[in-house]
Amino acid sequence: MLAVKSLVSQRKLLPTLIFDEIDTGVSGDIAGKVGVIMRKMANNLQLIAITHLPQIAGMSDNQYLVYKIQDDGATYTSIRKLNDQERILEIAKMLSNEKVTEAALATAKELLSNN
Repeated sequence: MLAVKSLVSQRKLLPTLIFDEIDTGVSGDIAGKVGVIMRKMANNLQLIAITHLPQIAGMSDNQYLVYKIQDDGATYTSIRKLNDQERILEIAKMLSNEKVTEAALATAKELLSNN
């Protein structure tokens, strides 16, 4: 699907593409390659990607956090744009288990600097 949409995006037929976990089942080097393809696609159109992979999140120009709030028995979904420091922390969380380590923070910074 990524290959097909990548070819379509080169023709500038679509103003926006949304990928909802297109990266399911990939990791490591392949995740990085998927991120590079998506980054190139974003040069021609608006690309929105929902991902849990740090390699792909690190390729983005902007990153948003989607979260839920429970209030008085109701659940609401919200979204907010992350600043540079928040992006580092969120990508580090993707790289870590429960505790964010210095190594994860350093790797998150590196992923974002390669953008």
